Amino acid sequence: MTPPDAPGAPSFAAALRRILDRPALTRLLIGWGAVLALAHAAPALVGPLPGLALIALFGAVVAVIVIAAGGVVAQAEALAQRLGDPYGTLVLTLSIVVIEVILIAAVMLGPGQSATIARDSVMAVSMIIMNLVLGLCLLIGGLRQGQLALQRVGTSAYLVLLVLLGATAFALPAQIGEAGQFRPVQAVVVAALTMGLYALFLWRQMGAQAAEFQEVEFREAVDAPARPPLRTVLREHRAELLLRTGLLVATVLPIVLLAEHMAALVEDGLSRLGAPHALAGLLIAMIVFTPESLTAVRAVLGGEVQRVANLCHGALVSTYALTIPTVLLLGLVTAAPVVLAESGANLLLLGVTFALAAISAASPRVTAVHGAAHLMLFALYVLALFA
Repeated sequence: MTPPDAPGAPSFAAALRRILDRPALTRLLIGWGAVLALAHAAPALVGPLPGLALIALFGAVVAVIVIAAGGVVAQAEALAQRLGDPYGTLVLTLSIVVIEVILIAAVMLGPGQSATIARDSVMAVSMIIMNLVLGLCLLIGGLRQGQLALQRVGTSAYLVLLVLLGATAFALPAQIGEAGQFRPVQAVVVAALTMGLYALFLWRQMGAQAAEFQEVEFREAVDAPARPPLRTVLREHRAELLLRTGLLVATVLPIVLLAEHMAALVEDGLSRLGAPHALAGLLIAMIVFTPESLTAVRAVLGGEVQRVANLCHGALVSTYALTIPTVLLLGLVTAAPVVLAESGANLLLLGVTFALAAISAASPRVTAVHGAAHLMLFALYVLALFA
């Protein structure tokens, strides 16, 4: 007879019944149903579609991807709550990065072979996370609670990496590369250094500096209940963790299979409208980070301002440290061009974004005014996008 996971731990069957609830099953059915439907209809989709049919099909594919992404985030968020910060936030942000890389690769290697899709997507992610989402959360939290407190050391560690990796990705290629791209040797070195720095950051974040990424009140409260060690959580909740991880993978696979269809539809739609290709990057960023944005808003409504900082800053650090190297290496393997050098306007907006974030992190308290400033920066980014 198989021994239970741990004394008092729910059985595998009980965990399965609890995790495979109606929302999870619905998302799985919608995702895999869409994959099968598109595979069956593929012969009829050869050639250009009428305008209304293109819009309808594109809307349907995006809706399914958003629903599936919501399922991925739901499982990642459940894992995050079980594991606790900073481990939980790391699981959530890495899940989002996987979806982002899939969509970027689909557009980059699709029929249009967009050389700037990685740059446009990561820049859009930067503006959405650091200005729209973080700004909205600070505005809401500041209006509800008056003042918010952040862990200065942990937040500053995020910002140090963001400034360095952002400059490396978007400013350096124009100075040392060719036509806005890193040369092959440069791409390999940049990817290796970036992932090495990120590995060091994760080692410190999950080890000696873990307390610097927890809520200020949680750290300072004398009677705060101690969270069990990670090893204990893994042992006592093994069935739940394995099932949620498997469900997460099963929910993300339809996104992988639908990404190619979405890339083709995006290319067709933008070419017909004559719209800037940067809109494709903004679309990918919005699809990927909408579920996590809702998670951040829920966190600030619950008074978890450091969790908001961990979600926003951590997601962008993971994007810079994993998405950019992955795209660079993918470009080398497939010989696809990867243009990362940004325009002067976007570099200015990114620099101001990081400056505001650093000033806010250094302040003893953050207020609604800080959030309003970030929201204005996002509006300026949209203005520049259509300039």
